[in-house]
Amino acid sequence: MSQTISGGVCAALGFRAAGLHVGVKTHNTNKKDVALIVSDVPCTAAAMFTKNVVKAAPIHVTKDHLAKGRVRAIIANSGNANACAPQGEENAEKMCAAAARAIGCASEDVLVASTGVIGQTLNVKVIEDGVPELAGLLAHSDEASDAAAHAIMTTDTVKKEFAAEVFIGGHTVHIGGIAKGSGMIHPNMGTMLCFLTTDCAISQEMLQEALQEVVRLTFNRISVDGDTSTNDTCCILANGMAGNPEITEMNDRYVDFVMALHEVCYLLARSMAKDGEGAKHLITCTVRGAATEEQAETISKSVISSTLTKAAIFGCDANWGRVLCAMGYSGEKFDPEKVDVSFASDAGEILVCRQGRGLSFDEDLAKQILTEDEVDIDITMAEGSESCTCWGCDITYDYIKINGDYRT
Repeated sequence: MSQTISGGVCAALGFRAAGLHVGVKTHNTNKKDVALIVSDVPCTAAAMFTKNVVKAAPIHVTKDHLAKGRVRAIIANSGNANACAPQGEENAEKMCAAAARAIGCASEDVLVASTGVIGQTLNVKVIEDGVPELAGLLAHSDEASDAAAHAIMTTDTVKKEFAAEVFIGGHTVHIGGIAKGSGMIHPNMGTMLCFLTTDCAISQEMLQEALQEVVRLTFNRISVDGDTSTNDTCCILANGMAGNPEITEMNDRYVDFVMALHEVCYLLARSMAKDGEGAKHLITCTVRGAATEEQAETISKSVISSTLTKAAIFGCDANWGRVLCAMGYSGEKFDPEKVDVSFASDAGEILVCRQGRGLSFDEDLAKQILTEDEVDIDITMAEGSESCTCWGCDITYDYIKINGDYRT
């Protein structure tokens, strides 16, 4: 059984982090723009990336470095995506080389990620010049993880940082993570950077299996705006310093590790959906009574991705017809005359649709329920016994303002 703790990426033994403004972001010198995460010893590593055919240069470099074995560090910048940009791979490699020189390892032992504006040449010189100072700030502390978390933020309004611990094989194992993501987020990885660290001893094969399983249940179940980024990266480093017997198969220890990893990623994913660009409401959609988990997931994703449903929640309008409509075009077959829909929040719960037909309900209570900043859409079907929960947010005028002048 895991429990949440403080520390972020520094919660695990042997991990240090730092964040610093070096000049990638030129419009605001108060915002950190480069993060560095370092393990004291070599790590096994696993990663997942965007399904967008157009992939940023750092993804190609990171994939290449992962294939060469052990990993010591991650360097990441915000303010420039280094995607579809001149000298993209070359500049990503220069970032890795700068980090490697500063901490004393091979350039291939460093993973790299970027986020920000697409198509503009990365000013890698300011990163190279700033890395020595950045490395000098490396520390194993809550404050160090906080600095790294802030350094990868773009349009995020709050940092995303969580950690958990779990008892495995007689040893306390720690898992921590930081993430960024606010816009261009959609199922199939979202538009995000997520860096996870653990002191668990686990083989690369089991680490990759665990990450894929957890990403499917967390980051691939959030949506903000229907856009999938060129830069999505989720990677995890495991240095084994907890001293537990190495996890090499899917046994009880593996299950315990996955549960703790899921807790961290669930919290990070949920916080991304809640911090959607301009969002006022977190939307949680749960589908129950589906024939399969896949059916429940497809329908739930369709609802949280529906622009009209998002607009209705923004307006605190209990327009359940938009929910049923989104279910109908999801591509899944079901009997709409066996569907119930409810809205719920801390202000209460109200059934608005029974067996595919509208009900008379208290409009004032419904509006009060939808005025809360976290709103649940509960859907009950009569197709089977499977369920799924996905997370999204409303769409507001501010979303247009943020993205209408993103480059400037």
